[in-house]
Amino acid sequence: MEKQFVVDDLTLGEPWRLFKIMGEFVEGVDTLHDLGPAVSIFGSARIKSNDAVYKKAEKLSELFVKNGFSVITGGGGGVMEAANRGAADAGGTSVGLNIILPFEQEPNSFSNVKLDFKYFFIRKVMFIKYASAYIILPGGFGTLDELFEAVTLVQTRRIKPFPLILVGSEYWAGLIDWIKDKLLGEKRISPEDLEILQIMDDPEEIVKAVQKVIIL
Repeated sequence: MEKQFVVDDLTLGEPWRLFKIMGEFVEGVDTLHDLGPAVSIFGSARIKSNDAVYKKAEKLSELFVKNGFSVITGGGGGVMEAANRGAADAGGTSVGLNIILPFEQEPNSFSNVKLDFKYFFIRKVMFIKYASAYIILPGGFGTLDELFEAVTLVQTRRIKPFPLILVGSEYWAGLIDWIKDKLLGEKRISPEDLEILQIMDDPEEIVKAVQKVIIL
């Protein structure tokens, strides 16, 4: 079984782990450096293939590939599987950045470019570095983590602004209302910070929104 609490194990007595970290960075950059325009797609690992969200992720990936983009996912099940499947079936580059966990995540069989990561933070760099846009479908803590990491990097100008699209107005409307009410209402963020996020529903409109910003 894969060892848990790997970050806690970064003690002074284990400097060799730094070479493992360097190795993961090198492998990721070496594999993805010539990927070209790509979108990172996120969402729940727990949905099944008959779920409407699964089908929408599959359709979105197909459309992105047909419009010149590669598709990057976390390489697991649910939305990740659907997005990798849509990209592969459309004849495109379907990237799966799998995280090695002691439970839950199993790599799907639809990615034709595969990388395994032990450390979440290295995997996050790959999602950001090689993405022209983030497409966020309904998901849980992991999805929110990826979302707000990207929002923070854009807000603080650590990366160039790029489309961050929340897919599913019914699912995400409550979150946006809370952000407006609490974060903006109590001056924790600025009004322009709200412009970082978009909510959309239609797959074709989502692809067009990305194309407006990204020159292929």
